[in-house]
Amino acid sequence: MIEVGARRRDQPAPPHVVYEALTEPNRDPARPWLLLLDDERRPDVVEAEPDLVVWSSLWDRRPDARIRFELRRDREGHGTDLRWVLLVEEPSPDASLLGHMRRRINELVNANLRYTFGG
Repeated sequence: MIEVGARRRDQPAPPHVVYEALTEPNRDPARPWLLLLDDERRPDVVEAEPDLVVWSSLWDRRPDARIRFELRRDREGHGTDLRWVLLVEEPSPDASLLGHMRRRINELVNANLRYTFGG
């Protein structure tokens, strides 16, 4: 698989809380964050370790895609330094689809999920 996108951003919650949110999205119906579009599907958790979560694809158009989340405690020791990595099999998606995929992961994780933690 090849890396076609990545982004690192702090999350205000500690790693174990972010881990729970990524392995059980929308477990709290009062704070949903995995709000999918019509061309998206709920991902399966392919791999889960305390500092790593890997999702299956969100997109029917690219069922080979994987989203890897690396969770580390932030410098202050309170939140999470969260990095997502988008991986796909060759060939890489065209520029339009790739931009859409990156934007959606960023919206879901660095906006929706982040806001559920008050950040």
